[in-house]
Amino acid sequence: MKVCTDACILGAWFAEKISQGSKVLDIGTGSGLLTLMLAQKIKARFDAIEKDAHAFKQMTENIEQSKWKDKINAFMGDAITYVFPHLYDFIICNPPFYENDLKSGNEKKNLAKHDTGLTLETLIKIINENLAASGSFGVLLPFHRTAQFEQLASDKGFHLHEKLLVRQTPQHGFFRSVLHFTRSGNHTVQTGELTIKQKNGNYSSAFTALLKDYYLYL
Repeated sequence: MKVCTDACILGAWFAEKISQGSKVLDIGTGSGLLTLMLAQKIKARFDAIEKDAHAFKQMTENIEQSKWKDKINAFMGDAITYVFPHLYDFIICNPPFYENDLKSGNEKKNLAKHDTGLTLETLIKIINENLAASGSFGVLLPFHRTAQFEQLASDKGFHLHEKLLVRQTPQHGFFRSVLHFTRSGNHTVQTGELTIKQKNGNYSSAFTALLKDYYLYL
């Protein structure tokens, strides 16, 4: 799968929030985009898991060509059954999320975008089993599935800490949500909004500020 703007937003947003020295897990890492974005800014240990052989090959090539390969461990396997080496301080995931939506004729695209294997319910279970008691996690979701996921997380004892609602332009409604959960409920939920492009088609100042360290042309 090609790099998409909303995944870049996910990586850039959390790159400013994860504590230095953390143990970080990227579930379903694909090309390794999120891990590499976080590794660019955070002194941490990163584990990245991917079950698709072609995506795993691309990820390992990308990691090997990066400056941060020494702090990234790549696993090929299914996060549903994989036994991870330790608990994590932070877990990030851009999960497949088009449940019951029309699928394409491309099987690899279906695996990446449809939750035929890694459902949101299963994802919460994996996170709950592998996140440290003081840890937190972040996900990217379609806006229309936000409330459902918040309830699933709450049922597992997680508390929403921050929420970023994303729209394409001022004329569009929200189409993505970036959610940050913790196990502690002693805080007020912080909600922000991000508009990717202005009416004239140029990137907004907020988007530029968030992605300037990653997009060479901003």
